[in-house]
Order: sequence, then structure tokens, then C-alpha cells
Amino acid sequence: MDSLDEFDIKIIKELEKDGRMAFSTIAANLKISNTMVHQRVNRLTEQGIISGIKPLVNEKKMGYDWASFTGITLNKDSDSERIIEALKAIPEITECYYVTGSFTLYVKIIAKNHEHMRNVLYEKIDRISGIAKTDSIIELGCAFKRNIVL
Repeated sequence: MDSLDEFDIKIIKELEKDGRMAFSTIAANLKISNTMVHQRVNRLTEQGIISGIKPLVNEKKMGYDWASFTGITLNKDSDSERIIEALKAIPEITECYYVTGSFTLYVKIIAKNHEHMRNVLYEKIDRISGIAKTDSIIELGCAFKRNIVL
């Protein structure tokens, strides 16, 4: 993979401001050609550096007032692939990470209220064969969230 140059970084920063920004606007802002913006965005996408333009959903405004970060301990780490597939089927789980330490996996769960959260934990996650235990920390609010600074 080629390293990012100053134009790649500037284009990414423009897209971070508004992912729907027209390439012609980016080109005008950066004083480069529209073709150059198209080529760079295509290359960055092909290299997997950017992976599309998605809306940032405000879960709280959609009625999801609860969130947790939950560590998951497996009976056998070799079951992780199967268990991850089962976790993917639970729509309230929005992120899943492999981690070191006491847990095998760490997930973020969003829920509408405490009953919904209890249902996700006890009726969905705990019923997945191979999960030994879970340990949740309730989120009280997001202080900030951002991409890595380029």
C-alpha cells in the first residue's frame, strides 16, 4: 500500500467535514482538478483506507438511551469465529473487538432502556453456546468520538 501524501490527507479531511460533499467542491477548495479528486478517492477506497460514506446515526435521538461496553469470556477461544457470527445477528451489538486480558471479545451494545439492555444480555447473548460469562460497564455519555487525526 502506498503511503498517504498531502493531497490524500486533505481530501480525507474534506470528506470528514461532509461525506456528501461533491468532488467538484473538494477540488475547488483544494485548488486541484476534479479528476484528481475522483482518482484519489477511488484509490483510497480500493486500498481500504476509506470504506464508503455513511451517516453518523445519533442513537439517543432514535430512542436508544442506554449503551454498554461488555467484555465476553469464552469457554474456548477457538469458538470465537462461530460466536462472532452469532453476535453479528444481534442488531443491538454495534461493535465487536478482539481484546487481550480477562476477555476474548469486547462489544458495544445499544438499547432503548434498562429492560431492553437486560433482554439483550440475558435473552440473546447469554444464550449463545460457548460464552462463559459477560461483564458490562454502562455508558453514561460520549465525551467525544473521532477518526484518527491525520
